[in-house]
Amino acid sequence: MPAFSPVSADPREIVAMRRDLGDHVKSFLLLCFLSLQASTSLAYRPGEIVPISRAGQYHGSRTVWHDLIGRHCPIFAVNREVLMPIAKPTGYTGADAYKISFQVGNEKFYIPWLFVINRKSTEVPMIDVHLRYSGSDLHGVTAKVVDMPHHYVQVHEEIRKHFWDPEHWPKHVLVRYTWEERSEIDVSGGFYVLFGSGLLLSFILAIYVLQSSQEKLTRFVKETVAESSLPGLDGAKVE
Repeated sequence: MPAFSPVSADPREIVAMRRDLGDHVKSFLLLCFLSLQASTSLAYRPGEIVPISRAGQYHGSRTVWHDLIGRHCPIFAVNREVLMPIAKPTGYTGADAYKISFQVGNEKFYIPWLFVINRKSTEVPMIDVHLRYSGSDLHGVTAKVVDMPHHYVQVHEEIRKHFWDPEHWPKHVLVRYTWEERSEIDVSGGFYVLFGSGLLLSFILAIYVLQSSQEKLTRFVKETVAESSLPGLDGAKVE
């Protein structure tokens, strides 16, 4: 039978492996922290202004996105109505429809093009924006153009008068922001959070156990090397 080969192990290599493993753990924890911070930065407080930007298009010419001022923006979890000015588009002749689009919130929820001028209707338009939220998070936005209700027209008679005047600019369009609160209970989301937390705790526990057994592992390797190097074991046979 062949003699036992001595087992070689350098404690410095084990220490280096331990250091590399610790660096990986730190990087993983930092990534988790940054992800948590990113999700927290999108949260809103009740009464906080939700940023919104707008772009317009007329006859194939499109404007760039520009941010609206605070008095034209939605306020988190607060139903409100605002009068939004519409500047005269470049090259406007009245032959084509003018449409606008929105991006809402830090999440940039996109609202597709809405026809507001020359939309083939005899009624003054109103933009009805519906926002969904739970807790401090904005979950979605939808919008549509509807005819302004008659009781609004009676209150805002000047809007109808100026809207149909081809020489009067800017036009003003009434925007109604309506908020809908959704339940914060998310079964699938809670499962993923619970699973991720358990996985993270298991990983940290495994690292802790591995580091705590470092001395025992090093002592075991040294004893194994010493026993394998004994002269009496050279050429030993197994009965």
